[in-house]
Amino acid sequence: MQGKIIAFSAPSGAGKTTIVHRLLERIPELSFSISACTRDKRGRTEANGKDYYFISVQEFQEKIRQDDFVEWEEVYEGAFYGTLKSEVERIWDNGHHAVLDVDVKGGLSIKEFYKDRALAVFVKPPSLEVLEQRLRNRATDSEASISARIYKANFELTFEDRFDVVIVNDDLERALDEAEKLVRSFITAESAIL
Repeated sequence: MQGKIIAFSAPSGAGKTTIVHRLLERIPELSFSISACTRDKRGRTEANGKDYYFISVQEFQEKIRQDDFVEWEEVYEGAFYGTLKSEVERIWDNGHHAVLDVDVKGGLSIKEFYKDRALAVFVKPPSLEVLEQRLRNRATDSEASISARIYKANFELTFEDRFDVVIVNDDLERALDEAEKLVRSFITAESAIL
């Protein structure tokens, strides 16, 4: 089996993380690709190699110089996140397909790097108003954070036509069923082009 990679991207609050977690429960051939980051662990629940690969800024920058990343981004000064090529290879070596939950730029970079072995999926909220309400319902973000996320979402939505497929998450169960059908079709196809 030749391993494939499925990258889910979306504005914050669109539901991509929920969809990815549910797909991991439903499709045993998938494994979640763990990202590398330079931030500290949050509390006692996060574990290195499970939630993220927690590395120093210096180590991250050295891995950039060595071309060890499929995609990476400095989210804000000194805060780097990225997908290691070795992580994707680890998943493939274990006989699975890699699934990622990445930002829009990361999703497009993964598609560019892996070409037909990659499926880039954009999860779209039904509207910016619905997205804003979802963010408010979470009750985890300040007004400033919600405003920043909506502003960023408006920008991210301009990239949806560059993805292989767009799933509108207006109903979670329907979106999940659509995602499952797409992923199952993609991983079983001889040719990765849908």
